[in-house]
Amino acid sequence: MSSLQTLIFYATPEHDCSYLEGKKATTMFVDPRAKINKDLYSKLSVLGFRRSGNHYYRPHCGQCQECIPIRLPVNSFTPSRNQKRNLKKNIGIETSITPPEFYQKHYDLYEKYIIARHSDGDMYPPNEEQYRSFLVECNPGTFFLEFKYKGELIGVSVIDELIDGLSSVYTYFDPASSDRSLGVFSILWQIEECKRRALNHLYLGYWIKNCRKMEYKTLYKPVEFLINGQWTLYNPDKTI
Repeated sequence: MSSLQTLIFYATPEHDCSYLEGKKATTMFVDPRAKINKDLYSKLSVLGFRRSGNHYYRPHCGQCQECIPIRLPVNSFTPSRNQKRNLKKNIGIETSITPPEFYQKHYDLYEKYIIARHSDGDMYPPNEEQYRSFLVECNPGTFFLEFKYKGELIGVSVIDELIDGLSSVYTYFDPASSDRSLGVFSILWQIEECKRRALNHLYLGYWIKNCRKMEYKTLYKPVEFLINGQWTLYNPDKTI
């Protein structure tokens, strides 16, 4: 089994940034041949790495430090009024955990979601091979969370369990259910699931100050940013 001391890392050539127009990005990847267990994955997460399929990565841009790892200390979380309203709105939703396998009903929902919501992104057009490599190929601690309303599947979240928390990998849903804000509902569910499992943190990926797609992550309070190697409580009044 690999360890932090034995891992080999690779950096990609510069490419167009997916989040900031006109910016170039470089990504650092863990050697895909490395064997990553929950303990090592947890240590990588504390260092700001994320998982996509069987790849573990983090931004490694020489001239830009805009991508900041973000996590939520769940035991300090206090829901806002809007978040409480979201919970009330979704009282009728049933949730269930399933193994991380390929389900045709999941893929059909994913395809519908990408076409409707991300036709301008690098996941469009969706296809089964891309879906499998992105979400079905996973870590041993991965599970799928299904959202159903009146027996119909309306959303899925892909979640990883770490030593100290959960990592929110991806959520997709039926565009016809957009008014339910299932992305918000999923995060609120994951916060409570962390507490049920006696885990301290929910890892939310990266936050970028000037990216509107990332703004929602600081609506869960309090959150911590990884800055200069230290997890620090976010202070909206302090310049980052």
